[in-house]
Amino acid sequence: MSSNTETVLDISQLTEFRRDLHRHPELKYEERRTADKVAAYLTSLHIPMVRGLGSTGIVASIHGKGRSADNPGPAVGIRADMDALPLQEINHFDHASKFDGRMHACGHDGHTTMVLGAAELLAANRHFDGTVHLIFQPAEEGGAGARAMMDDGLFTRFPCQAVFALHNWPALPQGQMGVRVGPIMSAARKFEIIVRGRGGHAALPHTTIDPIPIACSIVGQLQTLVSRGTDPLDAAVLTIGKIDSGTSANIIPDEARIYGTCRNLTKSSQQFLIEGLRRISSHIAEAHLATAEVVFTPGGYPNTDNHGKEALFMGEVMRELVGNDNAYTDVQPAMTSEDFGFMLEEVPGAYGWIGNGAGGKPGVGLHNPGYDFNDENLALGARFWDRLARRWFETLAVR
Repeated sequence: MSSNTETVLDISQLTEFRRDLHRHPELKYEERRTADKVAAYLTSLHIPMVRGLGSTGIVASIHGKGRSADNPGPAVGIRADMDALPLQEINHFDHASKFDGRMHACGHDGHTTMVLGAAELLAANRHFDGTVHLIFQPAEEGGAGARAMMDDGLFTRFPCQAVFALHNWPALPQGQMGVRVGPIMSAARKFEIIVRGRGGHAALPHTTIDPIPIACSIVGQLQTLVSRGTDPLDAAVLTIGKIDSGTSANIIPDEARIYGTCRNLTKSSQQFLIEGLRRISSHIAEAHLATAEVVFTPGGYPNTDNHGKEALFMGEVMRELVGNDNAYTDVQPAMTSEDFGFMLEEVPGAYGWIGNGAGGKPGVGLHNPGYDFNDENLALGARFWDRLARRWFETLAVR
């Protein structure tokens, strides 16, 4: 197996790059400074790139020996997300966010930097037969940036035989990695239920159709969709996160609005929840002479559903790098969601986890105001991507 044994990564440089991104977080589709920094790093490595896919996305192409843009050969894609979250950071270290209300609470600063480290290794030793497309994606956090890049021609302009991604995972200690065949992240759909009654004076409830107790009944009954309608072995989550209604304590309002999300690991259970939301809401409202309309927010994310061959291959590379005892190839799926699922619907591939805990223990959770990416992963992640790309081409050569 060919590997990059000559190039030594400047970990201090990568660490400062990652921490600079952490100091300057940018929200979905606003990653202009981040994209400029990534582009400057790639330019310093003499790696050609195309900017602007999905608004602020970048695709950088590293051609192996004898390959070129006109003759790319087989190609593999490696994706990193770049956006931050609208969250107030509570950390007080030197690289804490300089901006109120936004921070890198999901480690995308680290994902981006790991792939840049891999770019350095791959560009320095091009003894592989093919092309590696590095995909720096905007707007993973609710903006469907993967879909936006694809709509801009990502896989038609940069065809890939396979595509891979890593996410840091605080539940795993640093130095461990994980993947699985099949769904590793759930689908997610947001919805709103509008309960329409008839308002009036609080002292005259018999002249009204009060939407508030109707909404409460709907919320209670929706819980049975998962507890009594879903196969216990087919995980699903239905959460009501917000209810809005009324303007005053002595006024019965005309309507109430219920906001929630449903998450599923299979398309069949997602369809069951969608149908159940409409059925329960409308029938309970009708029983009280009211109406209920269920509106699903456009978009939503599909399952991140790993392809079998690619997931097994990713697991092999993990074992080669961190050893059998630290590589898990059948991790439990998570009910969080990821827009990398869009890419996996179009191109075979796999999505894995790299442990973010410190001192052999789990770390601060994702989307937590006290979160930070573990910089010990910068070298490990870069080496992983370098090895995965080289091994992928070697695997193709022996088929």
